[in-house]
Amino acid sequence: MRSANILVFLLFLTFISTTAHAQEPTSAAESLEKLRLQLIEVQAREESLLDRAQQLDEALKPENIERSLAGIGSTRPEELREARRRQLQAERDGIAAQLQTLETSRLRLEVAIRDAETRAYHDSAKGTAPPSDLLVAQSPWGTRWLVSGSASVVVAGLVAGLFIRRRLRRKS
Repeated sequence: MRSANILVFLLFLTFISTTAHAQEPTSAAESLEKLRLQLIEVQAREESLLDRAQQLDEALKPENIERSLAGIGSTRPEELREARRRQLQAERDGIAAQLQTLETSRLRLEVAIRDAETRAYHDSAKGTAPPSDLLVAQSPWGTRWLVSGSASVVVAGLVAGLFIRRRLRRKS
């Protein structure tokens, strides 16, 4: 029974190895382009948050808070103004935290871009790979066939071993 479980496991492993898709390695130039696009997105988000922070700074001025509450009648206008000021301040603090996070991301991306530029330069200086390496590197099937073929040979060997073992037990 134990050998049957091992056999089922190995067959399952072989099936997975033949259907799994390996990630294709990206070139340094492709990763550089992706990093630059990410940096542009981060910068655009930073600009929009800076604009919103500027709007909030303007809205936090006492005369603007009072103007925003002018149409609302209350017996306690001071409390309304204070509540509005706290609401705007909380939003401004949230935006400041997001800006800090985006600044960290931007700095990280800038460093990654410099590294990717260096890798791209070194890759371009190396020249092209030999044709045999190019075929394996460009083929998504290259490693998959190798893995599935090896796993198939192992499974076939185990199955043959089990049959031989059963025959020897029956003869004894």
